[in-house]
This record gives sequence, structure tokens and C-alpha cells, in this order.
Amino acid sequence: MSFEVILPFLSPIQDLLEAESVSEIMVNPDGNVWVEEAGAIQPASTIRFEEDALLTGLEVIANRFGKKLDADSPIMNLRLPDGSRLAAIIPPIVNPNPMLTIRRFTSRNFTIRDLIERKTLTETEAETLIEGVRRGDNVLVSGGTGSGKTTLTNVLSDFIPDRERILILEDVAELYIRKPHVISAEAQLDTHKSRIGFDDLLKAALRHRPDRIIVGEIRGAEARVYLDALNTGHRGSISTIHANSAEDALRRLSLLALRGIHGVELSDLEEECRRSIQIVVHTVSKGGTRTVDHIFQPS
Repeated sequence: MSFEVILPFLSPIQDLLEAESVSEIMVNPDGNVWVEEAGAIQPASTIRFEEDALLTGLEVIANRFGKKLDADSPIMNLRLPDGSRLAAIIPPIVNPNPMLTIRRFTSRNFTIRDLIERKTLTETEAETLIEGVRRGDNVLVSGGTGSGKTTLTNVLSDFIPDRERILILEDVAELYIRKPHVISAEAQLDTHKSRIGFDDLLKAALRHRPDRIIVGEIRGAEARVYLDALNTGHRGSISTIHANSAEDALRRLSLLALRGIHGVELSDLEEECRRSIQIVVHTVSKGGTRTVDHIFQPS
């Protein structure tokens, strides 16, 4: 069973962890538990952790996974054996109890046909995106939390030619790329060992001859290195970013790339992003349904 490693320490939510229909489990600092099931978020009002039980359990889990979780390092993110994501924050950042979120990737085996049937995107939109991926366009998937960015990235990667070497970079591994030549690397931001950020990881990864680079989420200084990679022959990237619209995604990428550098105008970076990204696809979640809201082709 995929959750056996953590079940002894999270026994109050064992039934939720074992339920195939539950995609997200949220334990709030006030002790209330919420779940997302079939796209709808609802309370699990009968479930409670005993006092200090969740904090103790999270500390043991952190130790098992080589992570650091204490008052000096109160934030933890890790990948569980089945690919699910566990995120935790403990006091003093939140009070009076820890906050825990477990995201299960129940859609990781979806195909493009599944997304069309679920009305996530239309046949025409699917054809546009498939053609772009096959010809090596750089695709940026934007949207808010829970809007389906990861699922869409997984599905679009199905159309990358099998002969190409794919390098996936994430802070916590969530992507599930079904291709024969895939290398996955994770940034090390909250371990007991040296801190390796996204920008360090991306710089190192470029020396390993990737045909395509997939960044799980662009959120910081790695945006500058990412743009450099796209402009030096690494085409066909599929990456995600948090943004409010397709057009806003390019501006956000520009602002992230601007961090830590001097003497560069934002307008110049925005133009570079427009040249570097061929397709921006924006996803939204409305009423529990995740859909493609807009496909923008800036160049």
C-alpha cells in the first residue's frame, strides 16, 4: 500500500488516504479536516487528531524522509512513495496546531481523450497544443492552485517524441511523464543537507544534454536561467507558472527573471519572454471543473 510509510503517524485520516476518490486532504491549524472529492471541497467533521499527535507524527515522517522540521525550519514539502505530495507547516508559523495538506494525483493516468471527454479542453484546443508540442514549441501552462496545470502538463508530455531526452526539475516531484528517456531531479530546500535551489539545479542540469526541459513550476530566480536555456537551443519545454491569465503569465515570468539582476528593463524582458514562449495555455477551476480558459500564442 502506497501510504504504509506514513499511516502509523496519521491514523485519523487513514480512511481518506485509502479512498481512491479523494484528491486532497487538508488538516487546518484549528484541527478541522477538509477533503476534496470529485472536485468539491467539504468538511470531514468526524475526524480529529489528539493533542500534539499530528505534530509528533509529522516530526517522525520528516526524519524518515531526511527532512528537517522544527521551530527553526517549520515548513516541509515531500513526495510520498506513490507520487502524492505532502506539505506541512508547524508552529510558530501557524497556531495552535500544525497545518497539513496531502495532494493525491488521481488524474496522473489521464490521456488527452480523457480531458476532452471531461470538457477540460475542446478537440480544436487539443489539436493546437498537440501540434505545438510535437514541433518543439515552448509551452507555458498557467493558472491558479488546483486549476489542473500539472494534469495538463502530464498529458501534453505524451506527445513528445520517444527518442528525446526529457529533464524534469521540481521542488517536490509531482509530474508523471510516461516516456522512455526521463530524468527527474528535485531541488533540496528543506533537508538536513546543503540547500540546492532551482537556479542551481537548472544550471547543473543543462550540462546533461537534455533535449527538453520541464520545470514543474517557475517561481523565482530560476526564471532567468530558464529563459537563457530556451534561447540557447533547448526547445520544446513544457513548464507551469501561477498567473491570472495567459497574458499575465508572460509578465509574471518577466518579473521573476528580473529578480536579482540589474541594468535590465522590464520591457526588454517581456519582449524576450514573448520571443521565447510560443504557446501559453491558461487553466481555471470553476465549480469543481478544471478547464482550459485561453490559449495565447504570443509570437
